[in-house]
Amino acid sequence: MTTPRTEHLVLPGVLTAEQAAETVAGIRAVQCEDGAIPWFRGHHLDPWDHTEAAMALDAAGEHQAAAQAYAWLARHQNEDGSWYAAYHDGDFRRPTDLSRESNFCAYVAVGVWHHYLATGDDAFLDRMWPVVFAAIEFALRLQQPGGQIGWKREADGTPVADALLTGSSSVHHALRCALAIAAEREEPQPDWELAAGALAHAIHRHPERFLDKDRYSMDWYYPVLGGAITGTAATARIERRWEEFVVPGLGVRCVLPNPWVTGGESCELALTLWAMGESDRALEILQSIAHLRAPGGMYWTGYVFEAVGDSRRAVWPEEQTTWTAGSLLLAVAALGGDEATTAVFGGDRLPQGLPPECCTP
Repeated sequence: MTTPRTEHLVLPGVLTAEQAAETVAGIRAVQCEDGAIPWFRGHHLDPWDHTEAAMALDAAGEHQAAAQAYAWLARHQNEDGSWYAAYHDGDFRRPTDLSRESNFCAYVAVGVWHHYLATGDDAFLDRMWPVVFAAIEFALRLQQPGGQIGWKREADGTPVADALLTGSSSVHHALRCALAIAAEREEPQPDWELAAGALAHAIHRHPERFLDKDRYSMDWYYPVLGGAITGTAATARIERRWEEFVVPGLGVRCVLPNPWVTGGESCELALTLWAMGESDRALEILQSIAHLRAPGGMYWTGYVFEAVGDSRRAVWPEEQTTWTAGSLLLAVAALGGDEATTAVFGGDRLPQGLPPECCTP
């Protein structure tokens, strides 16, 4: 095992160098020999969170471990470009959810672009390009006439046309990273540009095209994090519901009205704020979830901060997930100026796709 590169992962009130190394080691300890990264040992792997954890490893300089995670995806991609929604303990022979979710599959493009920027490994990009291409094509076959991306295909192949705003926003981010990969390879994909423009238009202008999930904080910030809503519109969106979702000193609620803050949502909001140029508030959010850090360097998924019925305030659920730790490391890396992470989540070097007015009436 290599020594993690943690100098840019030091953030006052969030991580010391020793704590960062401990968290990276915690993710590595969960990773299976074949590269799979489940939530925690004995639980399932899903391809989105597997990729998020791999990106965190790259941000810490653990490039070989991250490459093994991407090799796992390449080996076990389905013929249609997808992966199943869940695999027991990362065992490709034991899928536990045979549906195939569009945003779970597309996210490989974000991870592959991040790894390439972190390593400059042209051979890796060559190997992973067919994987990315097939995954993006799988997701885009679920795109609806209004631009939104259908949620998934059921186990029997039936497409689910209903679209999730968070999932579609994640696909928008993945499309932009896929376009960056295509540009790097000098293989332009004009259909992807059209799809990205239509998708951004739907996210920005047509909330009615998505299932109503506005109780969830992810639907609040993900259109900004995914790069579909920017500038003053992004600022207005975040300000409008700040007091509903942010619990000072504790983190970000997962879903209203539940008195439950979660580490993943808190770290993703911090990334969103950083991308908007609000590093001070991003730091405050990350500092507020220090109470979720567990002995050994991993992070509890969430915390119930008010008694509900007979239940008391408590860590819940009692699990420490690789993706929660990974999202924290990525947020810290962005604030710390890690070049690959800032490029992927800052968006300055990502193609925008064609203007939405060119793509959707």
